[in-house]
Amino acid sequence: MAISLKNRRYFSRSRRTAQRTVTELRAERDYMLWLKFDDGVEGCVYLGDLMATEAYGARVNENDFFKVVVDPLSQAVMWEGGVHLDADLLYRNLASQTSHGSAPVH
Repeated sequence: MAISLKNRRYFSRSRRTAQRTVTELRAERDYMLWLKFDDGVEGCVYLGDLMATEAYGARVNENDFFKVVVDPLSQAVMWEGGVHLDADLLYRNLASQTSHGSAPVH
């Protein structure tokens, strides 16, 4: 089951290199983000709680959510308007889902 990132630190640090590389990325309905990393870890992360906040909801509406890309330099997951999510945080979220025995949602 996907876990919300609302209460986690999610800002990317553009000057440091990400430990993991996002190889595939897909925005899905209901603010679900499916990711696959260079070591094969993959799954969905629920971002609805985060996007419902005033700071993010004003920058990324439901239609713009599907325009997600990976910054080739920082490896941050990003949207227009300056919203960036750290790839390492997303990786740790997915890896913790796998290590706790719960299969990632697809």
